[in-house]
Amino acid sequence: MAVDVSRERFEALVEAALDDIPEELASLVRNVVVLVEEDAPPDDPDLLGLYDGVSLPERPANLGGELPDRVLVFRRPLQEMCSSEQELVDEVRITVVHEVAHHFGIDDARLHQLGYG
Repeated sequence: MAVDVSRERFEALVEAALDDIPEELASLVRNVVVLVEEDAPPDDPDLLGLYDGVSLPERPANLGGELPDRVLVFRRPLQEMCSSEQELVDEVRITVVHEVAHHFGIDDARLHQLGYG
């Protein structure tokens, strides 16, 4: 059974997940915007989140004037996979940390080892 929370509540969960990222890491995030999207892309409808950008290790030193990287969090798939609001809180946190980690160049295999996959 899916959880249904308002968009405002869902966005608050994403904000709380961002606030939980340790300051020593959060202060290193550069030129990234976090957005809530209702649905995942049609070609991957079960996707929970997506990092769209160039990770810090791959970023050239002279990169400038670029649009911000994006972390997308997909509301409907996350709600559909969760059966309680607490489960949704946990899954949103895992998804946000997972996608922000990609900004630092941490790949999916390492994230799975750390419990964020």
